[in-house]
Amino acid sequence: MATRRQFSREFKVEAVKLVTERGVGVSQAARDLDVGETVLRRWMRELTQDPQQAFPGKGVMKPEQAEIERLRKEVAKLKMERDILKKAAAYFARESM
Repeated sequence: MATRRQFSREFKVEAVKLVTERGVGVSQAARDLDVGETVLRRWMRELTQDPQQAFPGKGVMKPEQAEIERLRKEVAKLKMERDILKKAAAYFARESM
């Protein structure tokens, strides 16, 4: 099984600049850099949409992703607390009869 290649932020930015600033076609730049056209187009889209937060790096999340992860953890905790309270209510309801 082939390992997945990882590219640095600088490489991605330079690849996008090759297309946008130097006028090289996407397909030609992709061939020259040995990356897929769709990958290069995705890098272009990401850099255009949010230049500051594009390509955050390995293990670093965008602020929106970090917020989503935090909220998911909070929801899981609240569900666990709810389930504990349900079990306690059922236990005390049985005990009072």
